[in-house]
Amino acid sequence: MDRTRSLSFREIYYRRRFFILLLSLMALILITPLFQEFSGVQVVWNIFLTGILLSGVHAVSEKKRSVYIASLLALPMLVYLWSPYLIESNRYVVIVGGLCGVLFFAYMIVNTLFFIFRQDKVTRDLISGAAVVYLLMAIMWTFIYRIIETVHPGSFTLPITSIYERTRFVYFSLVTITTLGYGDIVPKTSLARSLATLEAVVGQLYLVTTVAWLVGVRVSQSRERKSE
Repeated sequence: MDRTRSLSFREIYYRRRFFILLLSLMALILITPLFQEFSGVQVVWNIFLTGILLSGVHAVSEKKRSVYIASLLALPMLVYLWSPYLIESNRYVVIVGGLCGVLFFAYMIVNTLFFIFRQDKVTRDLISGAAVVYLLMAIMWTFIYRIIETVHPGSFTLPITSIYERTRFVYFSLVTITTLGYGDIVPKTSLARSLATLEAVVGQLYLVTTVAWLVGVRVSQSRERKSE
């Protein structure tokens, strides 16, 4: 009896996996800035990002191979996040950890897109998955920008504040992908400007194509219901 209840709970949890991942991403974006002036902001960031990594691995748990690949990509990322408390961080650790972050989030994006475009019905989890991809792209670009700034310091004009560097790039990435462009953080080098432009274009193309596809699926779903 307990085993049956456990299995049913797992099924319910699995069906809501993208919604849970969406909540984790929103928490990272909305709650972390509240701790910007807190001396332990890095710990807060690491806790939320660790939760996202675990939720991300669970989100691709449909196939064992996907879980193994996601876990292998997430493990170096976890080591990178918490290594400053064990060893002295340097630019090579930041670069390697950042690359692992890019690969992990890129893998998550691809897997989620496969899930989305395999569906023939619009559900809550499908909409959550579509929103998750958009936010994952923003987080992925955060690591790309940090790698660029680490390899070539001065690639971005960053305001002199006590704000933790990663949260500044999260803010810049979200402003870029939504094409708000406030101008307080500015890419200075050709590579930084090109990548910022690419993120903005990819973000808008994703919104246009995904919304159009979801509307098409919804219309097809409504027609099928009427014909029954």
